[in-house]
Parts: sequence; C-alpha cells; structure tokens
Amino acid sequence: MGDEQKIIDAIVAKCSPQDKCPNALGIELVEVRPGFAKANMVVRDDMLNFIGTCHGGMLMTLADTTFAYASLSRNLQGVAQDLSINFVKPGKAGDTITAIAEERSRGKRTGVYDITLTNSKDEVIALLRGKSFVIGGKIITEEEI
Repeated sequence: MGDEQKIIDAIVAKCSPQDKCPNALGIELVEVRPGFAKANMVVRDDMLNFIGTCHGGMLMTLADTTFAYASLSRNLQGVAQDLSINFVKPGKAGDTITAIAEERSRGKRTGVYDITLTNSKDEVIALLRGKSFVIGGKIITEEEI
C-alpha cells in the first residue's frame, strides 16, 4: 500500500466515526482512493416519501457523503460549493443504492466531481455534479498516520 493510500485510510478512520448523519442513515463507505469514493445505502421504510419512493434528500445525502470523501482524499480540508442532482428513476424500499464519486478536475482551490447513483439492479437512478472548495489545512498530519 502506497503512502497516498495510507493517508486516505487515516482520513477515513478519523472522519467516518464523527460523520453522524451518514452513520445514522447506514451509509457504508466501500472504497476511497485518490479522487474516488464508493458507498452504499439500503433504503429503509423510514427513508420513503409520501408516494412510497426514496426521499430525494436521502439520495442527496448518500451522494454528498461520497462526494465529500472523494474530495477529502487529497488531504485538504474543503467543503462542497455546489451540488446538483438529476433524478432518473426512483429508489425503492429494500434497494441497495450505490454511489460512485469520481474526480473530473482538480485545481488549486476547486475540484469537480461526477457522482452516479445506481440501484440493486445496477440501473442509474440519479446523476450529480459537485464542485468542491478548499478552505485550507490538512485533514491528517504526518503524526496521525
């Protein structure tokens, strides 16, 4: 395992336990590597809207979480500056929704990420684009690795 991946693993180990909202939703990080993250979430009954499909906010939270870890994999503290979503199909109770965030561009202060959400049948249910903004500082210091 390279030094870059050791830093990423340390970032996940530090941040994930403190990430209360995704933890409450059962979001599971599957993989994080430079500029990339993958996570899963099982749609529970309490995540459904009044028409019986997964609430868009739940899908957005899964996507935002995955986007965050892809961006933070560069070990620079940052925030989401913009995140837009296109809903393609509904998520349904019992579906395992997978989110994959991929870095498309990385500058000194901003990054652009595409996030794809798929259901248990590997059908695309939402497409997102996010822009990150570096606010400064490292997430993990050398002493924490």
